[in-house]
Amino acid sequence: MSEDKLRVLLVCMGNICRSPTAEGVLRQRLREEGIEQLVELDSAGTHDFHTGKSPDQRAQMAAQRRGIDISDLRARQVERHDFEAYDLILAMDEANLGILQADCPPKHAHKIGLFLDYARDRSEREVPDPYYGGERGFEHVLDLIQEAADGLIAEVRQRQQR
Repeated sequence: MSEDKLRVLLVCMGNICRSPTAEGVLRQRLREEGIEQLVELDSAGTHDFHTGKSPDQRAQMAAQRRGIDISDLRARQVERHDFEAYDLILAMDEANLGILQADCPPKHAHKIGLFLDYARDRSEREVPDPYYGGERGFEHVLDLIQEAADGLIAEVRQRQQR
């Protein structure tokens, strides 16, 4: 962990649905908990399909219904220096986890994991891609992300007490 802040990168395929939603949810939850100064967040995609674009409108609308504004976020692709710069690099699914593991220098491999590993009461391991689904898919993604965000915040609090 960095000396002053835990640096967390959230990753999905195109960085327009799941990872920006996770970034927005975590930002809000950290603010609500009064510990936003302990974590630096960013999100990225393993592919460059949407670089520079704002999150999918359906993702924005679903987040907004829960009081979370992600409209200012912009998609970017994971870059090589991210593996060194971040303490945790959390993929939304196994496919993107595999891409990260293949691209990651071995000395940083311990930083990579699945975001849903922090949702301790869930048997699901992946946040499904809602891009080709309907509105309910985006709501389900938010449910999963909120649970994982709570688990990650608990981890941040544990690290703070060490």
